[in-house]
Amino acid sequence: MSDVMEGLLARLAQLEAAQAVRNLISEYMHLCDRLENTQTVDAIAALFTEDCVWEGIGPLYAKTLGRCVGRAELAVMMASYVRQPAHFAINVHFLCSEQITVYDAAHASGRWKMLQTSTFSAGGSHLNCAELGIRFACRKGRWLIHHFTTCNLFSRPVDDWHVAQALPVPANNTLPER
Repeated sequence: MSDVMEGLLARLAQLEAAQAVRNLISEYMHLCDRLENTQTVDAIAALFTEDCVWEGIGPLYAKTLGRCVGRAELAVMMASYVRQPAHFAINVHFLCSEQITVYDAAHASGRWKMLQTSTFSAGGSHLNCAELGIRFACRKGRWLIHHFTTCNLFSRPVDDWHVAQALPVPANNTLPER
């Protein structure tokens, strides 16, 4: 095989790995927005390596979120959010400012800014912004989260996110009738 072809295949493998990592973190956030039952907890735990580390870092998150070592501890922590009524009435994560580095066929890392908008069943709403730093490992052909860190950048209570008021839009009488 030519050097050019080997180079193209290596670049393709890096792009595919980065996309797999991107899909993985997106699925994790999607599941975290729906922490309603043990099946969701199991699905979250399955996204991590057996020897994973999940930790809050920095002054606020190290204290409030703590650190879990191993998939079993992670599942216990995630299961603590599953209750009736649900801990979150509304919970939505938004990721941006992505940076993914693929080191080789088995190791990658990523960094994201995350916004989390939450309304709690017990009352109150909150806006959090954090930086995520994540190391990934490819095990048996499947990318998994190996070391997940989240560090608070800012947090604040907010008024309720969802209100029944009509969405304000400019009046526009020039639209054609349908």
